[in-house]
Amino acid sequence: METFAPAQPFVHNPGYRDDCQQVKAAIDLNAVDVPIRALITALNQLRYCYTLQCCYGHFLHARQSNPHNLERLPANDIGPVHYRIAYLALCLENSTPGIRLRSYLERVPEVGAGYIQFGSPKWFWEQSPNSYALQVEPERFCELDAATIKYQEALHVQNIRDRFFKRLAEIVCDCARS
Repeated sequence: METFAPAQPFVHNPGYRDDCQQVKAAIDLNAVDVPIRALITALNQLRYCYTLQCCYGHFLHARQSNPHNLERLPANDIGPVHYRIAYLALCLENSTPGIRLRSYLERVPEVGAGYIQFGSPKWFWEQSPNSYALQVEPERFCELDAATIKYQEALHVQNIRDRFFKRLAEIVCDCARS
């Protein structure tokens, strides 16, 4: 599945308000990974954005085969790790606060250079203009939704994923105050 495409410029989207209301009314927080439920709730309280999809990211290995596990990696080397990407996809309103939020999101890759991408995956954009996604994935795998990596790199990805979601929470908190 294509997960990355360069970010697109904002376009006029006359259906934004209706789409926003529909999506926010239908969200099932029980389907959201527990560690990011508060973030998704806070994002969806902003009137100029709504979430499309998200995932906390999952690490599978010889001792953990549950594709939805939320466990941290063990402290000792467990060999190759199959990583299913952490990401956040959202739709922004073409408005001053929406544009400002996008500018903050564009800088999130600085948290983990080479491991966080910001863009506009085509299949989101086609359904919801002004859609943007951030993903945590080693850059060499940026177009995939999963990759098998060495244990040491998996630890690094886990650390970046944690910083990624912390930074997103800070951004949303700042946006809610302004």
